[in-house]
Amino acid sequence: MLGSGCRCLGTRLGCLPGGLWALVQTGHRSLTSCIDRSGSDAASLLTSAKRQGDHYILNGSKAFISGAGESDIYVVMCRTGGPGPKGISCIVVEKGTPGLSFGKKEKKVGWNSQPTRAVIFEDCAVPVANRIGSEGQGFLIAMKGLNGGRINVASCSLGAAHASIILTRDHLNVRKQFGEPLASSQYLQFKLADMATRLVASRLMIRNAAVALQDERKDAVALCSMAKLFATDECFAICNQALQMHGGYGYLKDYAVQQYVRDSRVHQILEGSNEVMMMLISRSLLQE
Repeated sequence: MLGSGCRCLGTRLGCLPGGLWALVQTGHRSLTSCIDRSGSDAASLLTSAKRQGDHYILNGSKAFISGAGESDIYVVMCRTGGPGPKGISCIVVEKGTPGLSFGKKEKKVGWNSQPTRAVIFEDCAVPVANRIGSEGQGFLIAMKGLNGGRINVASCSLGAAHASIILTRDHLNVRKQFGEPLASSQYLQFKLADMATRLVASRLMIRNAAVALQDERKDAVALCSMAKLFATDECFAICNQALQMHGGYGYLKDYAVQQYVRDSRVHQILEGSNEVMMMLISRSLLQE
């Protein structure tokens, strides 16, 4: 029951220019998206791209970019026009391009298997042919990617919560107190049942949102926001409860449950904070 998985969803990047998509398809190139240090307010990004002949000259920086410095290709949202979302374009920058550099590796609470750095552009010249779509379409492209990203982050939370429940079940069966396994406590049985129920509810919400996104339904944005909000909150609570039910052992790095707590906490921030998800959901409701 707990082990049934979700299909993997990815952003469709067949529109990458100039053979870059072919490089990605070989399996030898990795790709990272870069929005901005503006955080949840993606439309206010500051990184500029000034056109000079057949090149764009990029200046600015992107904070908290996962895979920065390790990935080979960077899909960059930058400002080619005026303020607001209509002035944003999407440009591909390859690693090794002069003017492209990276900040120090951030020291994070979790997600330590994936490096996170700032991406820095200093008079970085990129061919106009590396632009995806037309000028001014970048924000639309970014938003389409973010909806899929929210499904992705929510699904990561599912994995952590699922693993935490399995570890907790096994711990309750093995650990004894007052001469009996912890699993014999009805209180802990009820806690485990509640955790499993919330996990399955989260999975169903994510699947429903994934179908809406794939079918390009009008309610896809709201459903993806709901799924990300609900699943990341509930699954973090599941991981945290699992740690509590491990007692002191849960706080030791020898036990994996503490890593699931640390790794899943950031999911409530990534791809738009959960407060932004509530803004998107309420906006959708009020516009009906």
